[in-house]
Amino acid sequence: MSQSGATVSQECITAYNDLKLAKKHKYVIFKLSDNNREIVVEEASSDKDWETFREKLINATTKTKTGATSKGPRYAVYDFEYSLSSGEGSRNKITFIAWSPDDANVMAKMVYASSKEALKRSLTGIAIELQANDQDDIEYDTVLKVVSKGLAG
Repeated sequence: MSQSGATVSQECITAYNDLKLAKKHKYVIFKLSDNNREIVVEEASSDKDWETFREKLINATTKTKTGATSKGPRYAVYDFEYSLSSGEGSRNKITFIAWSPDDANVMAKMVYASSKEALKRSLTGIAIELQANDQDDIEYDTVLKVVSKGLAG
């Protein structure tokens, strides 16, 4: 259980294992349920297009207590693949992204921040963690530099 009291649904662990072990998914996007009590899978996809994945994060929304819709934080796990510039082949790194846009609802950002560790503890084998707060943070080249530690070609 997280500091916010949110629990991680079994579906999250299953989808993550499908990505990590069975290679069924390229990425999984997680969100908090509408009552903020449980972390659930929003989408699991085998689509390899980074821009499609990035757009889903950028366009994510959340409902406020008043029922208004605003930009929303998300968690995502992406099986990031890259080639080494040294020519030594390609690598995969399971990358955890905590997406919390600067212009998101403050309450939503607080709940997501306090729930993140519970999800991360449930998902074993994460190689890299990224905190992303604006669209530049999830540009492909920006993420590639972090994930590959500058060794990608």
